[in-house]
Amino acid sequence: MLQGPCEHEGELQIGIISLPVRRYSWIHFAPGEDGDIDADLAGKDKCRRAIELYLHRHRRRLPHGRWSHDSELPLGKGMASSTADIVATIRCLDRIFGLVTPAPAISALLRGIERSDSVFLDSHALYLSGRQQVLQTFDAPLRLHACYIDEGGTVETEKLAAPLLSHYRRQLPAYRANLRRALDAFAAHDVAAICACATRSAELAQGVTPKRHLQELLERRREFGADGVLVAHTGSLIGYLYALRPDALRMGALSSFFRGLGHACRFIETGVR
Repeated sequence: MLQGPCEHEGELQIGIISLPVRRYSWIHFAPGEDGDIDADLAGKDKCRRAIELYLHRHRRRLPHGRWSHDSELPLGKGMASSTADIVATIRCLDRIFGLVTPAPAISALLRGIERSDSVFLDSHALYLSGRQQVLQTFDAPLRLHACYIDEGGTVETEKLAAPLLSHYRRQLPAYRANLRRALDAFAAHDVAAICACATRSAELAQGVTPKRHLQELLERRREFGADGVLVAHTGSLIGYLYALRPDALRMGALSSFFRGLGHACRFIETGVR
């Protein structure tokens, strides 16, 4: 929902306030079945690394068995697919060994694997993606609805860290102001202001991860009654935010609008509770 510079302990970090969506990744382990972890989780290097770190942390050994994976989250689109895979792996391991890994321990495991999202938290939060550190949580539940499209292509999050920080330094006053407004909006549970901050974050991101259709979405936002515009800051998604679920008539108008841009839109509910 928001991404930008966050100054912490004298360093400029990448700070995010995630917009969790009701889409999931699954990792399954079938004990006793024939399997090979390298083959079972081929292409899931980060999941295998999570298993390695988890076993070392808890001094455990895996029983014989077979792994499998499934996900509703596309890769490289800015939907935190790799973080979701890793967290699903950790939670599967917890079930295997009868343990519970709390959020700070999940952050510690992620720190050894990737710059991550905060989708495993039970509340919205200001999160340092490089340090995997929660700076502030926002406990009031926030339920929003999104209508979005995928403009195409994929983004490798790790390769964007340096360009993002360079862009943030150039636009630091604007980002600081938007973050202050966002923190105040979350504290007041001001949904309209939260959506406005998401829109401003999308505008600022044009300098480093531009979206082809942003200007047209901004120009027609009021026509479609949207409360804000959202983008995947390190991905290819863009769309509208709504405080209330659009009715069928508006959904039809939105679908026609986005089809006119050459894309099929998707509707999704967001929130952590």
